[in-house]
Amino acid sequence: MPRFVSYKNFFLLTVLVGVTLLVMRFTHLERPRLTPLEAAVKDSLAPVQGVLMKMAGTLRNGTQFIVSLGRLEEENKELKEQVSLLKGRLYLQEELKQENKRLKELLQYKDRYQQNFSVKTAAVIGRDPGNWFGVVTLNKGSKDGILKNMPVVTPAGLVGKIVAVSATTAQLMLITDPRSGVGAMVQETRIPGVLEGSTAGSEETRLIHVPKDTELANGQTIITSGIGGTFPKGIPIGKITAVSDEPTGLFKTATVVPFADLHRLEEVLVITTVYNPDLLPPMEGN
Repeated sequence: MPRFVSYKNFFLLTVLVGVTLLVMRFTHLERPRLTPLEAAVKDSLAPVQGVLMKMAGTLRNGTQFIVSLGRLEEENKELKEQVSLLKGRLYLQEELKQENKRLKELLQYKDRYQQNFSVKTAAVIGRDPGNWFGVVTLNKGSKDGILKNMPVVTPAGLVGKIVAVSATTAQLMLITDPRSGVGAMVQETRIPGVLEGSTAGSEETRLIHVPKDTELANGQTIITSGIGGTFPKGIPIGKITAVSDEPTGLFKTATVVPFADLHRLEEVLVITTVYNPDLLPPMEGN
């Protein structure tokens, strides 16, 4: 029995080796021709292989497209962030440019009139939304030498006066507030009057109590008269844009638009000391 098994195994081994050699012979790459069976199999599988190749190519291209979409989305996000950063820098640069321009004008004003009065720079830090042209809050107070009734100006012209003070802040009443009153006069004719805020709460003021027989005309410049002692003489206020008769018929009223842009106040100058009010020359208006 063992000998028969060994002969059987040897026979099977011999057959397998022979088949292997035949397969190697008929499938060798350097053969000039394929066997009929190989040719038939290749021909029958060719269409299927073509479809599979196209499907594989489509799948590969689709995968690459999806991956590229992810990259494009990430690149687009990065580009948007860079654009936002650059815009922010441009806005900051423009803001610094505008601030530098305003501060330069304030400094030039202080240098120009340092012989007439001394001033302190203050920033507007608050407004009443219901009374935009009435009272604003400044970031300087009594500890900075700010006192009640001190006049406030910008390089363009008169703004108002301080009406209340705390240690670190001050309330500034604008000349457009209806409660405001400023001794004023026409620069060209020296005719006096009183400048008051508009009851409509607009950016306009009115020159009132001007005698009817005096000459008022559009374009004339209104300056402070120095009467009353609060405001130094000669500070420009604004220009006349309209003239009308008062209801009593005894006086004229002129609408005056301030030189200072009270709608967009950011920094102002508080006049803390007037050296000689009588010698203060009228300043040129806009």
